[in-house]
Amino acid sequence: MSKDKVQIFDTTLRDGEQVPGCKLDTAQKLVIAERLELLGVDVIEAGFPISSPGDFKSVSEIAKLIKNDITICGLTRAVKKDIEVAADALKHAKYPRIHTGIGTSESHIKYKFNSNEDTIIEKAVAAAKYAKTFVEDVEFFCEDAGRTDNRFLARICEELIKVGVTVLNIPDTTGYCLPEEYGAKIKYLRENVKGIEKATLSCHCHNDLGLATANSIAGVVNGARQIECTINGIGERAGNTSLEEVVMVMRQHPSLGLDTGINSKLLFDTSKMVSEKMGMTVQPNKAIVGANAFAHSSGIHQDGVIKHRETYEIIDPADVGVDESSIILTARSGRAALAYRAKLVGYELTKVQLDSVYQEFLTYADSKKEVMDDDIHEIVAGTDIGIRKA
Repeated sequence: MSKDKVQIFDTTLRDGEQVPGCKLDTAQKLVIAERLELLGVDVIEAGFPISSPGDFKSVSEIAKLIKNDITICGLTRAVKKDIEVAADALKHAKYPRIHTGIGTSESHIKYKFNSNEDTIIEKAVAAAKYAKTFVEDVEFFCEDAGRTDNRFLARICEELIKVGVTVLNIPDTTGYCLPEEYGAKIKYLRENVKGIEKATLSCHCHNDLGLATANSIAGVVNGARQIECTINGIGERAGNTSLEEVVMVMRQHPSLGLDTGINSKLLFDTSKMVSEKMGMTVQPNKAIVGANAFAHSSGIHQDGVIKHRETYEIIDPADVGVDESSIILTARSGRAALAYRAKLVGYELTKVQLDSVYQEFLTYADSKKEVMDDDIHEIVAGTDIGIRKA
């Protein structure tokens, strides 16, 4: 079955870098940009050029560096000067994109802009038209689209399509939407915006309620064909949609009929690179790339995985660049796990020997969080039944 391609728009170097303490210099950004190119992303949002001289330089240098069929994007507000500066930073890009936009929710219109719907549309259209004088590929973000009335959202999208906007970004900026709500919003735009086939709908979801991945998947199921995401899900507040999660959701669910161009075998290594360069540790229970994503410590789970990996793992670790599953020995581990790990360090235990070693192991494990390979040698030696390495 042929699958629709979902474009992966990586904003690790822009939205991801907005995390306090995660500032990168230009050299570090170039290294990550090269890895994103190797990973197979479709768009790299390289930064917010007008925000600082350093960000302008980074966008410019990335635009010069990346020469494959990857779009390099710069963010702007719906302000002429922002757009001019972004165009200048992107002038060396093979495929440049200006990403401009404005808030569209009642909250933003009333409290942020002290404005009204008609004026917001005028500003949006003016910004999009101005961006089109510099580049052909213009993406427009309707900030806080998640809380924007669907009828007004459809109205502004239709006006933007008329002036040639190529991508319509529908952000759940505050991470407020439920998946069915966000999916329904994308569906509504697909069905009610004249000329919608001329533009790509894009999902940009935040994780304030832990729903960024679910919302992005709901978006593409309902017709969006770009997901904006970051490595490790880093980003403002609770973070952005996690690149590795949406990629593997689509890959593990072929019935969706969707896929990406991402080389998933580089996901784990890329996660480590970004974590190290940003100084932001990946939580151990993080899906796909966390240290415990393929680790098993419960005896029941360990026995199942040892017998047949797919009993408790829906992803082959090798598919995301992890060497193998981990059997972690704790006081919750059973005989199968102990025998498995003992064999790895050189002991082929009979059933009688295993019973004896297991009792010693439980006493040892109750005093430690995790039993390591060196501990196994000590445990075996402590049984005093003459066990030797195989």
